[in-house]
Amino acid sequence: MQALIIAPISGIISILAALYLFSNLVKQEKGTEKMIEIADAIREGSNAYLKRQNQTLAVFVLIMAVLLWILLSFQVAVAYVLGAVCTALASFLGMAAAVRANVITANAARGSLDDAFKVAFYGGAIMGLSIVGMALLAISTLYFIFGPEGLDIILGFSFGASALALFAKAGGGIFTKTADIGADLVGKVELGIPEDDPRNPAVIADNVGDNVGDVAGTGADLIDSYIACVVASMILGRTLGIDFIILPLLIGAIGIFASLIGTFFVRTKNQDPGAALNNGTYLTCFFFAILAFLLINYLGLEDQGFKIFLATISGLIAGVIIGITTDYFTSIDKAPVLKIAEASKTGAAMNILSGFSYGLMSILPPIIGVCAAILISFNLVGVYGVSISAVGMLSIVGMIISTDAYGPIVDNAKGIAEQSGLGEEVVKIADKLDAAGNTAKAITKGFAIGAAALTVLSIFAAYSELVDIKSLNLMKSDVMVGLFIGAMAPPFLSALLILGVQKNAARMIEEVRRQFREIPGLMEGKAKPDYARCVDIATKGALKELVLPGFLSIAFPLAVGFLLGKYALGGFLGGSIVSGIVFALFMSNAGGAWDNAKKYIEDGNLGGKGSKAHIAAVIGDTVGDPFKDTAGPTINTLITVMSLVATVFAPLIVKYSLFG
Repeated sequence: MQALIIAPISGIISILAALYLFSNLVKQEKGTEKMIEIADAIREGSNAYLKRQNQTLAVFVLIMAVLLWILLSFQVAVAYVLGAVCTALASFLGMAAAVRANVITANAARGSLDDAFKVAFYGGAIMGLSIVGMALLAISTLYFIFGPEGLDIILGFSFGASALALFAKAGGGIFTKTADIGADLVGKVELGIPEDDPRNPAVIADNVGDNVGDVAGTGADLIDSYIACVVASMILGRTLGIDFIILPLLIGAIGIFASLIGTFFVRTKNQDPGAALNNGTYLTCFFFAILAFLLINYLGLEDQGFKIFLATISGLIAGVIIGITTDYFTSIDKAPVLKIAEASKTGAAMNILSGFSYGLMSILPPIIGVCAAILISFNLVGVYGVSISAVGMLSIVGMIISTDAYGPIVDNAKGIAEQSGLGEEVVKIADKLDAAGNTAKAITKGFAIGAAALTVLSIFAAYSELVDIKSLNLMKSDVMVGLFIGAMAPPFLSALLILGVQKNAARMIEEVRRQFREIPGLMEGKAKPDYARCVDIATKGALKELVLPGFLSIAFPLAVGFLLGKYALGGFLGGSIVSGIVFALFMSNAGGAWDNAKKYIEDGNLGGKGSKAHIAAVIGDTVGDPFKDTAGPTINTLITVMSLVATVFAPLIVKYSLFG
């Protein structure tokens, strides 16, 4: 039990490291007045969206907290609010760093690629280290207060974190793709102007979207999975003894130390930025494996120690497999992307068919990796082993979030460089950083999906324990009905999110067209567009369109549980896990491949910008945008929320369900 002190200490160290990096960041040069003006507009738009989102969601959080107080307990309600606040704070901290690092990265690119890469990566590391440290500190503090008997209360903390993460990811995803599609289809396709041309009214909204979707949203998504898998493992360890309860916290602690060590090895040295990011991730995995072996050997854990170590590493290896697969299917220099780009020469339909097919093919290796981790960990340590493999996969989440946040930072830096007229050489450096960022974001999304799969299986096991389900019989009608409803939920809710993007993007397209039509001299660069109007359209539409999917993610499991019973709800969770992982992997990887196929052509290949192949690739990328940045990654949080709803309300479902 004395070893538990390592968890909050590592959390504090991680937060202090992030603060140190932030203090260094803000001291660096921001560049010209024009660069600062653009960066300020991006920061103001990002802060305005996040403020409006949090004000809207505060109402939902308070209503849900009151319901939890009435139906369960005051402590669960308070823990729920703390979880929601933790996720909101994680989103804010990540975005605060990113909107400062973007302009400093652009300015550093005037010197060298190495300088710009260093700023962007450490800007992302501020987010990665701060939020994982905050999450581990919060969970360990709650455990110190409530002890083993209070794990159900800590589950409320996880529910609060996941519920807010779902809204943050869905809303941010709708916002960013609304702006991106509006800017691309009117600017690139209709008018033939560059991607980040300052004449485009949607360009600032597009830059804002990178922050609220890819930084704030993805940070909330990953921290939600991290918290959920740690808490679920603690619940499953309750029947095995105190050491097994605190083990997930200790594994999280050494994961922080491994991530801190790994950040020192992320260097470009005039090499490929993508390779530098991958090397950092692989070295972090290596250091974690060593520290995990030493930790588990120190704890003893009777005769289970080595088995638990292997279960932990199996999850980590599954994460690496997912990363390698995503890298292959989405990298700008690998066969799938090159073939998608080649297919663009014969039109948009061929581009879409090719990208769709490679997206489906990309499902196979990650599923095999996750299945192998499940089989190995379950046969070694039972369901607790599966949960520990999830903790193992997410243990290095500090490094994973750092590389993910790097992506939108360099994307914004490229936009600032183009809009500020810094010259072709600087834009070229920013573009090279951005291409690596696209792959890094795709790898992170794949990693998050795989982690969500193992995390939700852990929560499912915790649910089964709480309601006393030993097995599910597929020949029973209630289980089969639940299975079908669960399998339907992720694609149905994904459709709502994609339609939300489509409807909001249509509003954005009309606004961009209106401004080019009605503002004299805009196309000639003699007048300034109304950026604020486009940011406002994206904001209002995103908050409006996220409400229904968010509500249904909570309503579906409750309806199945109270109407059909605990066995049907078990089937529902099983169906949602399987279809959710498949759809999430497909959409994330297909979208990433379409994006880099477009960038490959824009680099001057197959006719370059303005060619028929380029126009086809832009259309394919537009299809992929809501796939990879809205629906795909939101499914991770969606299935986690549905599983947590079932687990938190399990006592009431057993007591008051109409059947079963």
